[in-house]
Amino acid sequence: MESNTVNKALTSFTATGKTSDDGDIASVMGFSGFGKKARTFDLDAIFEQTRRTAIERSQHVLGKYSELIGPPVPPHTAHSDDDDDEEGENPVKRIPDTHEITLQHGTKTVSALGLDPSGARLVSGGYDYDVRFWDFAGMDQALQAFRSLQPCECHQIKALQYSITGDVMLVVSGNAQAKVLDRDGFSVMECVKGDQYIVDMANTKGHTAMLNCGCWHPKIKEEFMTCSNDGTVRTWDLNSEKKHKSVFKPRSFQGKKVIPTCCTYSRDGKLIAAGCQDGSIQIWDRNLSVHTKFHCRQAHTPGSDTSCLSFSYDGTMLASRGGDDTLKMWDIRNFRKPVNGVSGLTNYFSMTDCCFSPDDKLLVTGTSVKKDEGNGKLVFFDRISFQRVYEIDVTNASVVRCLWHPKLNQIMVGTGNGLVKVYYDPVKSHRGAKLCVVKSKRKEKHAEALTQDYIITPHALPMFREARQRSTRKQLEKDRLDPKKSHKPEPPVSGPGRGGRVAAHGGTLSSFIVKNIALDKTDDSNPREAILRHAKEASENPYWIAPAYTQ
Repeated sequence: MESNTVNKALTSFTATGKTSDDGDIASVMGFSGFGKKARTFDLDAIFEQTRRTAIERSQHVLGKYSELIGPPVPPHTAHSDDDDDEEGENPVKRIPDTHEITLQHGTKTVSALGLDPSGARLVSGGYDYDVRFWDFAGMDQALQAFRSLQPCECHQIKALQYSITGDVMLVVSGNAQAKVLDRDGFSVMECVKGDQYIVDMANTKGHTAMLNCGCWHPKIKEEFMTCSNDGTVRTWDLNSEKKHKSVFKPRSFQGKKVIPTCCTYSRDGKLIAAGCQDGSIQIWDRNLSVHTKFHCRQAHTPGSDTSCLSFSYDGTMLASRGGDDTLKMWDIRNFRKPVNGVSGLTNYFSMTDCCFSPDDKLLVTGTSVKKDEGNGKLVFFDRISFQRVYEIDVTNASVVRCLWHPKLNQIMVGTGNGLVKVYYDPVKSHRGAKLCVVKSKRKEKHAEALTQDYIITPHALPMFREARQRSTRKQLEKDRLDPKKSHKPEPPVSGPGRGGRVAAHGGTLSSFIVKNIALDKTDDSNPREAILRHAKEASENPYWIAPAYTQ
């Protein structure tokens, strides 16, 4: 019975940490009491008390300083140390134009620019038929392109764009066949050419006239679109190059064929928009190619080439850059008339760009100039008020292409005199041009003179045909390993050893002996003096030559 009572009391003590009646346990255990009780702490209350004290003290200090300095701090600046709020109100401060680098594409107009989604690689194409590849991570301060090629022989490059995954690139040129290249410039696919004698363009497999524009689908990585002077906009699949996917035929008010000069997808890829030569902008549902979903007949002046259409990042607005020197903003939900417009922006090129800033608050376009008649400008407009809020003097030539990359926060500009300018800000921009400006120029490799010219013999027999040369660097490395093609002379030995060529020696006995045998025994004195040293003795006491000739 007693043991049960003790057990119950102990259990209640261990469970609660104290007992209701200390006297009972004391009488059971046989001693008078447990002494003093342990202090208990309420941690939540202590934390709350310290927090309040800290707030009161900081308020007291702030009050003291405000008495010393003057008026209290304005409420909107008291909460943030940065000027982010101010920048949020003023999008002009986000424009990255404090620094610039210039890439020399060539001497003729840069008519196409493309940046891959990560922003690591830039491609530029021009009226000189060249496509140049620039790698920001691999370039140094010399700013040289790592590859240059002419993918479409003698046709001007109209548009270049990387796919959404960045592994392939679309090349649209002045011929009827668009090409797809991989990241390193090797051909992946070429679109088929249509039959130019068929009247109905829907029945031909591809375009029959010069291309004007092209772009990739923003969601489907295998689909791209091109528009051409044959009066059609066609979508293609990367996996089937024998035939287009679907055809859209813009029509004038009288139902006649109209030439589309530019085309683009909406941000979600559901709509296809085309700007046409009769001044109209026509938009189709991607899955319904017969009738337009939105149509504005008098968007721009008839007969002018609408050079660019660009959807805003939120997908509700469409900007159009007209060949009639205007820039207009349209609301997709009410496509009857433009929301805003501005005129007087000279445009001499059929591919002059306009684009939205990454925060969707500004609209950017370039202006054209004639030779020696001023500078081409990059002009920034506020999207809502359409006021001209900022401009950059680029160069003394037209500004044709402009790209504002959202990840890098850098602006790429292609000009009429063959330059590609990259504008960036060391604080607001990331990677891109910042990677190559910090690298010093590399020393030139003179070994490259060893590489032999690659001779192309297309009709040679298979046994004599050389393998296609994909890279000069690999060929150079092979030639360096070939002892016949590259006989590298042995470097001069420094230190002891000449004839036997022993310079470095270890700590073994054999190396010590070799080192002492192969000591430098050469005489660097004047050889004439060394011979004439023996002349007097030879004349006085002839031993070798003179006695032989006496008989």
